[in-house]
This record gives sequence, structure tokens and C-alpha cells, in this order.
Amino acid sequence: MKLRYYLTILFAIIGFSVFASTVDTLQLQSSFLKKQTKFVVIKPTTSSINPENYPVVYLLHGYSGNYATWSKIAPQLSKTADDLKIIFVCPDGGFGSWYFDSPIDSTIQYESYITKELVPYIDSHFPTKSEVKYRAITGLSMGGHGAMFLAIRHLDVFGAAGSTSGGVDFTPFPNNWDIKKDLGTYEEHPDRWKENTVLSQVEKLKNNQLAIIVDCGVDDFFLAVNRSLHEKLLKLKINHDYIERPGGHSNEYWSKNIDYQILFFKKYFSNN
Repeated sequence: MKLRYYLTILFAIIGFSVFASTVDTLQLQSSFLKKQTKFVVIKPTTSSINPENYPVVYLLHGYSGNYATWSKIAPQLSKTADDLKIIFVCPDGGFGSWYFDSPIDSTIQYESYITKELVPYIDSHFPTKSEVKYRAITGLSMGGHGAMFLAIRHLDVFGAAGSTSGGVDFTPFPNNWDIKKDLGTYEEHPDRWKENTVLSQVEKLKNNQLAIIVDCGVDDFFLAVNRSLHEKLLKLKINHDYIERPGGHSNEYWSKNIDYQILFFKKYFSNN
């Protein structure tokens, strides 16, 4: 009886180690940012006897957040990684980078960092499916802008993109979030501001080049710019999912709605 008991415990431990996801915080020396920057990787753990490669979803945080934001807001990501067999990568986008390459500050080059350094690093160090059709990106608020902005500009890197409560057009907010520190003032550089917004970038898209999902809470201060994005995509005849749900610009909203976006990406990966 004792032997059976210990075998039961052993198998339980083995089973947990095989199917429990792992959460790692790592650092990468970036030549674009001129510093070491952290990121979180959440990945399913499988037996070495039957190794697998997985699709990847990049999750971008909002203004004043960091690499750990998504793990705190959505702790269910660890279970989701196991259930859906997806790797999640959460970069650090700085306090308020908006994920573009600043023409003013040579250390604010987050577009180049993510697309040219981080993605290749992840594919070379983790068991990913490295084709574009198995890579997606989304984010909240500033990160929602960043995800759509990067995906549209780098269709060779991302096959699907999302935004939840995204600041997809920040030109109505010329004095907010220190954007003028990295782009100059809106009054002096209106073209520079516009060309760094998602609303401007979508004009480069053709239908079905990118799988797109956008959602925003009906009480969110970014609702108007998300509706403008939706209307522009309709006008351009670009297929996309657009959803408005109860809620505002809050952790509670993002924690719940990221699950719907991940299911959208899972379906996209499965169709491929």
C-alpha cells in the first residue's frame, strides 16, 4: 500500500511538471534602446519525450506600466498558455514610449527593438512556430496602439493584431502622456504626430493582410478614436472584428476582455 501511495504522489508530481506552464522574467541587451530591458515569457511546459512548438502572442502594456503588467492584470494567462498551447511574451515598453521610434530621442526606439531584436530572440530561444501566421500581437491602451501600429508596419512579422482600449489616435490629446517629448509638439509637427498613429497607418493595409480584433469599453475616454478606427476600416473594406462592451479604462475591463482576444488569435492559428 505504501508503494502504491508513493507512486501516486510521484505521478502527480510528474503530471504537474509536464502540463504546468512556466513564467520566466528575462533580460535582453538592446542596441536600439541602449540598455538591458526585461520581458516576461509564459509558456506551456511539455514532456521532453514529445516536444512541441507553439504560436506566440505578444502582449503590450499601457502607459506607466511595464513587463510585469499583464501577469498582474491577467493571472489566468498561465492556465491559458497550457489550455490553448500558446506562448505569451510581455515586453517592457518603457514608461510612455507608445512603441514607435522617436525621431528625437535615440533611446526611444521601441518599434525597432520589438520587431528586430525581441521577436528574433524569442524564436531562437523558445519552442515557437516562427512563421508569421503563428505570431500575433495585442495590448491595452498605449499598448493597443503599439500592437496595431507595429503589426500594420511589419506584416512580415505579425499575422494577427488586436487592441483593447487602445489609444489608436493620440492627436486629440496633444498635451497628454509626454508624447511631445518624443515627437515634438503637435503644433510644430502635426504630420509627424499623424504618421505615428494607427488611424493613419491603416491606409497602408489591404484586406486580409492582417487578422484584426479591436474592442473598447463604452465608458472609455478612447471610445471615440476606436469608433473612428472602426469606421475607417469599414470604409477601406478591411475585414476586422470590432466590439464595444460595458466598462471603462480599467484593469477589470482588460483582465476580462483579453480572454476574448486570445480566443480570436487561437482560431486564427488553428485555421492556419
